[in-house]
Amino acid sequence: MDQDTVKEQHEIQTEDQSSLEGVDSSSGAEPDSIFMLLEDNIISFVKAELKHMQKIVDGDDPKCSESQMEGEDEEQRRSREAFLKITLYFLKRMKQEELAERLQSRTKAHRYQRELKSKLKKKFQCVSEGVAKAGSPTLLKEIFTELYITEGGGGEVNQEHEVIQIETSSRRSDTAERAITLEELFKAPPGRPRPIRTVMTKGVAGIGKTLLTHKFTVDWAEDKAQQEVHYTFPLTFRELNVLRERSFSLVGLVDHFFSGSKEAGICSFQDFLVLFILDGLDECRLPLDFLSTQTLTDVSESTSVEVLLVNLIRGELLPSARLWITTRPAAANQIPPEFVDMVTEVRGFTDPQKDEYFGRRSTDKEQVRRIISHIRTCRSLHIMCHIPLFCWITATVLEDVLKSRKEGELPRTLTQIYSHYVVLQNKVKMVKFDGGAATDPHWRPQSRKMMESLGKLAFEQLQKGKLIFYESDLTECGMDLRTASVCSGVFTQVFREESSLYQDKVFTFIHLSLQEFLAALHVHQTFISSKVNLLEHQPQNKSWMLLFQKPIRNLLHSGGQPDLNLLHQSAVDEALRSPNGHLDLFLRFLLGLSLPTNQRLLQGLLTQTGSHSQTNQRTVEYIKEKLSEGLSTERSINLFHCLNEVNDHSLLEQIQQSMRSGNLSTEELSPAQWSALVFILLSSQEHLDVFDLKRFSPSEDAFLKLLPVIKASKKVEYVTLEEHVFNYLTDKHL
Repeated sequence: MDQDTVKEQHEIQTEDQSSLEGVDSSSGAEPDSIFMLLEDNIISFVKAELKHMQKIVDGDDPKCSESQMEGEDEEQRRSREAFLKITLYFLKRMKQEELAERLQSRTKAHRYQRELKSKLKKKFQCVSEGVAKAGSPTLLKEIFTELYITEGGGGEVNQEHEVIQIETSSRRSDTAERAITLEELFKAPPGRPRPIRTVMTKGVAGIGKTLLTHKFTVDWAEDKAQQEVHYTFPLTFRELNVLRERSFSLVGLVDHFFSGSKEAGICSFQDFLVLFILDGLDECRLPLDFLSTQTLTDVSESTSVEVLLVNLIRGELLPSARLWITTRPAAANQIPPEFVDMVTEVRGFTDPQKDEYFGRRSTDKEQVRRIISHIRTCRSLHIMCHIPLFCWITATVLEDVLKSRKEGELPRTLTQIYSHYVVLQNKVKMVKFDGGAATDPHWRPQSRKMMESLGKLAFEQLQKGKLIFYESDLTECGMDLRTASVCSGVFTQVFREESSLYQDKVFTFIHLSLQEFLAALHVHQTFISSKVNLLEHQPQNKSWMLLFQKPIRNLLHSGGQPDLNLLHQSAVDEALRSPNGHLDLFLRFLLGLSLPTNQRLLQGLLTQTGSHSQTNQRTVEYIKEKLSEGLSTERSINLFHCLNEVNDHSLLEQIQQSMRSGNLSTEELSPAQWSALVFILLSSQEHLDVFDLKRFSPSEDAFLKLLPVIKASKKVEYVTLEEHVFNYLTDKHL
């Protein structure tokens, strides 16, 4: 209801109750006075109800606050229903059947809206970070930290690894971008001729897209936002995938997930403004064919779920509806751009938002200060912390390390963070499920076997680009449903099972990066224990013996031990060949696992290879050779992160020393040194604020090599190139 009506009815209820309670049956009050008072109360009640009903009939969409719904007891609800019947009776006696029918149908629809809001609020108002923890819900509004959302984000498909995309966007000049809030999602900017029907929100895995949809839904359910919308129906493609063999009408599909619409008599949504949230387009396994799918305009006609979705998105089915679709960037092109009115991008946490997040996690101010300070000094961690879920993983690890030892070195690389994290989660499992003590040996046979199964699943599904798995995927990897359920039940912060509302179970690692770490762990351990290089050949069948393209002896040191350098070289080659960089983070982890310090962290799970400094040095030299081959900026950046994982900073230190001494001559730089210079400049906020091109021999060749820095800089100082040359290069490459 509108606020005046809500207030008026509340006052009437209060007055009625106090008036009636004020008449004591033993006081000897005359019946006449009692009935006069009763008449006044009934008239007040009738006036308020009729005013409310008129708003419903007129389509003014009276709102009913959550507090009023909760404060209304069963007797009051029945009184309203009884009065509705009386009203309908008199309308029909007055030959106003059409008005009576409209009142009845809209009252049912209004009641369904109230029930829907109540259900959605209960479903989404409580969350847990990482994965759901039974018995420890937290209110969404208490932990929600605003995310940086921008309008735009280009129509081109970014094929780079999502971590590289995060790194690139963190350098992007924000002067031309418009930050928007959730409330502005469907608001057309000034000068736009038509309203916004479909919004697509892109963002890498773990950036907070799903949490945003939950916050949006709760705000609507609590009457805080989007109040022109009559019904909000949040759906996930994970749920829709399960229905791929079944047929529904649009009305039937809604009632399948949000029961009560049929009972409310809603057989068409034409008279209502409806918002569908379709979360996780990248997880869609339905064949969405926007060219040849037949046209469907009838919301009551049954067909396959994919036909419903295609027609809903094309605007042929329920064109009055609003759609909000979320997706990882690589899947955004599944929907033709002509069917999307606004594109937004979730960029995760800004630097101040990172600090806010860590500050809200703990009351220990000194601990928070150390964590924030440490992350700022570790570039790879600082970049990843744009992703909220990685912030949670990092905070979990650093808080545990600081608790167990006040002094000493904190984890600085991604491999160290994830190694600590896996050990910590196994420790939780051992104490919580196995009845062990925190001081017991970390890895028992059963836990080791589970991690081996998860590693194999992680690697095989990574090769296919899959982040979620159904029973059929598990079977292909030799894992049965029971094993997967046990793994998700005990390694709850690593691997999780989501029971869909119907039929299939869905499994997923809590984040793509954790899947990549476990995949690297599997490849490393398989090479050491079985002398099999899983990266040499991608088999079409399940015979692992086909993986041997080289004789076993070629994979070994002279002492009979596997030569990790050969594995590393094939991994570097495989990652550089990838058209979309899907192995970039996997490569960092694989190289990092060769360090004795990381192997000691995973002692009991990982076979210790000992110190092979010569092997690591050969790997470093191989990476430097690749850096001399004129790779793309993104590929070069990832290789420098790989060098960081194996603690080699020689190339960067060489360039930094020359820059500090003022002796840097770009005319004498090798291709690898050029790559190092670009990496250093891109890592420096000072250079990106104002980039002084005068310092770097501004020739045409230098201009082209420094183009990534120029693109990322907010301001470029002074160029001595001939004007026509500068204009040509700018038009061609910027």
